[in-house]
Amino acid sequence: MSTMKLFIAACLLVVLPLAANAFPPDKTGNCLDCHKLERKEAEDLVKKLIPGGVVLDIKLAPVKAFWQIEVEANGRRGGVYLDFTKKYVAQIAPLESVLPKKADFSKLPLKDAVVMGAKNPKKKVAVFTDPDCPYCRKLHEELKRIIATRQDIAFYMFLYPLPMHKDAYKKSQAVLCEKSPQLLDEALSGKAMPEPKCGNEQLEKSLALGKEMGVSGTPALIREDGTILSGFLPADKLADWIDGK
Repeated sequence: MSTMKLFIAACLLVVLPLAANAFPPDKTGNCLDCHKLERKEAEDLVKKLIPGGVVLDIKLAPVKAFWQIEVEANGRRGGVYLDFTKKYVAQIAPLESVLPKKADFSKLPLKDAVVMGAKNPKKKVAVFTDPDCPYCRKLHEELKRIIATRQDIAFYMFLYPLPMHKDAYKKSQAVLCEKSPQLLDEALSGKAMPEPKCGNEQLEKSLALGKEMGVSGTPALIREDGTILSGFLPADKLADWIDGK
């Protein structure tokens, strides 16, 4: 049986014993005021269900009292629905079988990005990042390692704050107002950000762009051939991916 079939089977086995009173009561108000799901909790859940699964995003599910955890594994993507008690996996979203996804790199407005690396690069990579995403911060350090040794690569950084990170939007806006690599580095190092010196138009364009490109979580990287890489890789592996190895 394939890994993804095992993934589905494992989740369905969890669904079977659910009783009507297993779910939290419906309440009014903002669910995020009372319920939190940390990325590590989601990753621990996914690891139990499928080895090698990567958490792409965490958000409120369309169904009340559930989280939707978007997952990628073995070239497939799907969504795990977890109830607010964090005890039951209630549903598997349909899985996409065609990966890696392709994006139209030519549509990326590179002039609007914060640029790291070579001024006249032979290889260009777009990176969608979130200042408060732990894996984005780890990836940022790896990007700096690459540009310290490779003079032929440039990373075009697009800010893509996720709704689950309540302070990330304002931080991203501050970076884009200045379009400063130094300010971007400070944001991804967890340092305090100044108040934004401009409106949010550029950031809203960046968010819309990410959706158009098929970005569903951060970090996400796009090569010039349109291949999308979701998640973190160490510098050596990432350089191989950029080189198409």
